[in-house]
Amino acid sequence: MIRDALMPLVAAVCVGACAHARSAAMTSSEPRIAVSRTPFAGAIDALFAPYDHPDAPGASIVVVQRDTVVFMRGYGSANLETRTPADAQTDYRLASLTKQFTATAIMLLVQDGRLSYDERVSDVLSGLPAYAHDVRIRNLLNHTSGLWDYEDFVPDTQRVQVHDRDMFALLAHADSLYFPPGTHFRYSNTGYALLALVVEKTSGMSFAHFLHDRIFAPLGMTSTLAYEKGVSTVPHRAYGYTQRDSVFQPTDQSPTSAVLGDGGVYSSVADLVKWDHALETNAIVSAASQQLAWTPPVLPAGAATKYGFGWFVDHDGGRRRLYHHGETSGFTNFILRYPEQRLTVIVLTNRNGGEPWTIAQKVADMFLGTVSQAPTF
Repeated sequence: MIRDALMPLVAAVCVGACAHARSAAMTSSEPRIAVSRTPFAGAIDALFAPYDHPDAPGASIVVVQRDTVVFMRGYGSANLETRTPADAQTDYRLASLTKQFTATAIMLLVQDGRLSYDERVSDVLSGLPAYAHDVRIRNLLNHTSGLWDYEDFVPDTQRVQVHDRDMFALLAHADSLYFPPGTHFRYSNTGYALLALVVEKTSGMSFAHFLHDRIFAPLGMTSTLAYEKGVSTVPHRAYGYTQRDSVFQPTDQSPTSAVLGDGGVYSSVADLVKWDHALETNAIVSAASQQLAWTPPVLPAGAATKYGFGWFVDHDGGRRRLYHHGETSGFTNFILRYPEQRLTVIVLTNRNGGEPWTIAQKVADMFLGTVSQAPTF
């Protein structure tokens, strides 16, 4: 069931518009496709053995080293009902991997001079409760807002899906912040749903439209989108599953699956190669902005945090390590980057559980020649 995607996807990983005919040689500004097999292929395949069956939800992985794709494959099924194989072009719901795109949208608006990181959210969005008056854009980005997670107020019995615009009503269930803004770290999906609304209010465009026009289209990420039911279509869609009593049951949607800013983007590992290349070359935001995204704030009284803008940041054996997990109904994902070593591992899966962060770290260790603990979050 293993599908080696290196050779068939040479054209698919080009950055930018691919409408022009091109010779076999790719330009130096584009990520290259390795034509030789990594010596770690067998060991990587072994890590994905639980996924590698037509009757099991699948997984896709890409390894990018020094801007070269050295391993890219799919395992198992993207859709159990049709037995559609998962491959490098399969589009998974990214869940919280979406946050790096939401953060980038905000960084673009700051670069455009239309927004400030230290601007009060209440000065941009009307309808926030009074207790959130002093929350800043920066606080939303690095989870230091103190806002309750909206999911705390969505009952398991709810059948109508929540959207980003519902944050105001959900926040009305609380009467205070967890802590004063900027004093502590507490992961909250609410902040990124509000950031999507900030993008819409500031740009005058829908969030999905802004991501398409300012990030996905310029990078040639043709199958990546913020999915809106009845508005857009995911081209190579994976469907989510959960294992119950040894049987995989469909769990593709939940009451919170329609919220875009914190987790609504679908993408494939082939498209995410283009995103990784943009991070490598500062193709979307400046180097200074990107470094800000990869720098956790210093909090008062020694409060701990390791979160920048849409990325967790720590150090592994003296190496800076960037990462993010994504978990939602039927999907579990992970992205891992060592920027100085120029190594990226991305694992996307369409099932609950499986710890792709452990798999990604083991794969990275093969290329780094180390043995490391998987990141914590």
